[in-house]
Amino acid sequence: MLRWVSLFLIAASSTAIAFDEKAALRESQAAIGRQVGDYALRDVDGRPVQLKEFRGKPLVVNFVYTGCFQVCPAATAFLGKAVADAERTLGPGTFRVATIGFNQPVDSPGAMKDFARRHGTGSPNWRFLSPEAATLPQLAADFGFRYEPTAAGFDHLLQVSIVDANGKIYRQVYGDEFGTPQFTGALLQLAQGKPVPAGDLPAWLEQVKLLCTVYDPVAGRYRLNYVLLVELLVGASVLLGGMVFLVVEWRRRRTHLTQVKLTEKPAA
Repeated sequence: MLRWVSLFLIAASSTAIAFDEKAALRESQAAIGRQVGDYALRDVDGRPVQLKEFRGKPLVVNFVYTGCFQVCPAATAFLGKAVADAERTLGPGTFRVATIGFNQPVDSPGAMKDFARRHGTGSPNWRFLSPEAATLPQLAADFGFRYEPTAAGFDHLLQVSIVDANGKIYRQVYGDEFGTPQFTGALLQLAQGKPVPAGDLPAWLEQVKLLCTVYDPVAGRYRLNYVLLVELLVGASVLLGGMVFLVVEWRRRRTHLTQVKLTEKPAA
């Protein structure tokens, strides 16, 4: 199995033409800020679904193919854990999730229903969908999702797209496992109406601040998560204390070695 930085790729055949993972990542990142078009899909019971029906709340989208027996199921299972963590922080129903099968016509509603049964979370806010084969290339392009067929399956990025309530791609998250604070933080920014640019220091500080909040279902609002704040402060104190100890110990040893050298007598 070919992997790039152990994060991004599913690769099904070493004899196939090499998947250009750098170009795929560039395309994925270029999709941030893009308006996703409206597309016709079908749910696991074959009923028509329009992508615009998900507008109004943040939407999490990932692509799979049902013939994958290892990485897609594992990535979907991990996404399920991340979704559960985010729902505990933001409150249930704050965002929705859509898993789209891109191997058409194999990833039919029936195939997606079986995939959902075996690997889904059972969340009422999670849909497993089949796109129309004719519009699939443009749908994938809108999300910046590149895939290539191989002799044994597909090469593609392991990508989770976070879409805002207006249908614009807000963040891309990569890997079969990823930092759930990064995932939850992006959804929390959208839920609170405080989107921030990615990749700069203010964005990082804003994400840290948002992650120190938790949804209070009784009050119906977000509040400061004092438990997490204390844990962060304790962790930072332990880390700082360890660094101070190492510096003091290093200086003590250096001073000791210097004194030893000064007291040594030259050999006769």
